[in-house]
Amino acid sequence: MMTFMKKWVLIPISILVFLGAVYWIIGKIQYRLNVMDIEEYEPVSTLHVPEHKPTHAKYPFIDVHNHQWIMPVQDLDKLVAEMDSLHMQVMVNLSGFRGKYLEMALNNVKENHPNRFAVFLNINFENLDDPGWPEEPLAMIESAVKNGVKGLKVYKSLGLTDKDNQGNRIAVDDARLDPIWTKCGELGIPVLIHSGEPSSFWKPKDKHNERWLELKQEPDRYRPSETFPPFEQIMEEQHNMFRKHPETKFIDAHLGWYGNDLEKLGKLLDEMPNVYTELGAVLAELGRQPRFARRWMITYQDRVMMGKDTYKKEEYYTYFRVLETDDEYFDYYRKRHAHWKMYGLDLPDSVLKKVYYKNALRVIPGLDKNLFPAD
Repeated sequence: MMTFMKKWVLIPISILVFLGAVYWIIGKIQYRLNVMDIEEYEPVSTLHVPEHKPTHAKYPFIDVHNHQWIMPVQDLDKLVAEMDSLHMQVMVNLSGFRGKYLEMALNNVKENHPNRFAVFLNINFENLDDPGWPEEPLAMIESAVKNGVKGLKVYKSLGLTDKDNQGNRIAVDDARLDPIWTKCGELGIPVLIHSGEPSSFWKPKDKHNERWLELKQEPDRYRPSETFPPFEQIMEEQHNMFRKHPETKFIDAHLGWYGNDLEKLGKLLDEMPNVYTELGAVLAELGRQPRFARRWMITYQDRVMMGKDTYKKEEYYTYFRVLETDDEYFDYYRKRHAHWKMYGLDLPDSVLKKVYYKNALRVIPGLDKNLFPAD
């Protein structure tokens, strides 16, 4: 009798355990079916607030950070028509390169739209141990300026991947490069320099990294410590170089990668009056901290310039909206750069004019001031 009772009790318990396991598995499957990748999640906001969607800038502007990779053979008429629609009066092409390519780019500009483009040249810093350094690059810079070049652009490879003849990484503040920066100061041309990357590229690729999506989509942007120097080291090298050359004007690209720490960027600008900065590809940093960013932009209104980086006409609209309006909770134009929402800074007109064109007219020589208001 007892044996029968034990079997009778065990059967329902085993069934309950089985049913419980099935229920748990079904629940997990249902949950998984409702889960989507962050790249697919595109919620439509139900928020109703005033909206302004400008498609051209309130004032004419100079884009000091642009890349036109085929300028030697480019149809500049088409590009200028798009610039006119945006109210962009001057575009700075940082990808002028050198040699025959640079010569052809300058000729295209001179023959078609000489006052609408400024071309910067690029040099190869990995030649710094070769015979003819620094005399050859210095002569190249002088010749380029005589032919119409307005500045020097330094790519992020300096400090990250450029190596000398011994295979050592070339630091941004390497003394062998000093003649280059000195020459730019003597010629009165600015150096627009991109050093490093967003600091998140050095951090673990985990759920706490706010650039995780970008590192997933662009895995080659990750900067593991066994391959690259620390973010802080590259930045300090750049700042040392700025300090060593107070007579040279530097435009520190991308808010110097301190758009997420404007207080620190402000202290650097206070210390180094020869340094300016620009907004290329980092507008999202300002748009997520509108109150502090507005105060900061007003404080440093003489040191910041308009810049976009990769050219796409429709993406400028977000710049205009962040800088000019007081709109709330709207999308940035590239999800991997900002999964957060934007808020407008509603900058005063006097500040907008400086950011859009006045500061660039002071720093970049030879631009046509007649394209802009006289005030």
